Amino acid sequence: MSTLPVIAAVDGSDDSLRALDWALDAARRRQAPLRVVHVRQYAAWAQPDVLAAGPPAPDDDPVLDDVRDRLADIPDRPVTEYLALEGASSAVVPELGSTAQLLVLGSRGRGGFAGLLLGSNGMAAARDAECPVIVVPPPGREVHEDVEVEPGPRVVVGLQVDAPGEATLAFAHTEAALRGARLQVVAAYQWPLQAWAVPGELVPPIVDQEAVENETRTLAEGFLAPHRKRHPDVTVDIYTAPGDAAGHLVAASKDAELVVVGRHRRRLLAPARMMGSVTQAVLLHAASPVAVVPPEAANGERA
Repeated sequence: MSTLPVIAAVDGSDDSLRALDWALDAARRRQAPLRVVHVRQYAAWAQPDVLAAGPPAPDDDPVLDDVRDRLADIPDRPVTEYLALEGASSAVVPELGSTAQLLVLGSRGRGGFAGLLLGSNGMAAARDAECPVIVVPPPGREVHEDVEVEPGPRVVVGLQVDAPGEATLAFAHTEAALRGARLQVVAAYQWPLQAWAVPGELVPPIVDQEAVENETRTLAEGFLAPHRKRHPDVTVDIYTAPGDAAGHLVAASKDAELVVVGRHRRRLLAPARMMGSVTQAVLLHAASPVAVVPPEAANGERA
């Protein structure tokens, strides 16, 4: 396994402490060190017109002190480092991903109001970090659509068959192997298909839905084959369905251990990092923790 740490970003909020627990478990599974980071933001950052007396001494961090107490008596705790940083959290937290194998944080921190589904730090980290980002939601998120699944631990991954993310599939298989979980692959397809003959005139599709679904499954099987070979002990279930991929992934998140989605690769005419509408919707509404995996780097550039 990688010797890079699993990083938990904490701020003392209940959400960040749930993320800390998730990161602790992930570090154990990966036999990796755990790094707990608190980014301290002072009045001088948030309000330039306020004169601040200056930051406290580096060792004086009540948030990290509370975390030390919380973890002190935990058996088999991995090697743990505590780090206090200063700056704007939404800028500093994503940069932590350059030295981590996983970056874990809660849906929202102390600055988020009660109705906020995803805070600015979570959005920025999921969009910009160089490593996979795990966003842990608050308890009690309801998913109103049921999906029939086999009992037992389950990891869910979204597969877009016309643009499969190899890094996303690899991460999902590895995570399922680490957890002894089934891997549920959700491959949605567009239906009904529509074609235009002349402006304003729709032409019925020349293929039926069963053919489209079979083609989707065949493509999914092909993309999954090399990953199955590397992880023969992981049971893989392919779920194909018409319509909105985000809706299917959110529905599958009920009672799942993790939902894995990919982040868009930067394009020539759109060089900024993007998450995509499906990833954003899953982050906002999934009942389980969500992993956002950056794409493979192309031509030696950062993804």
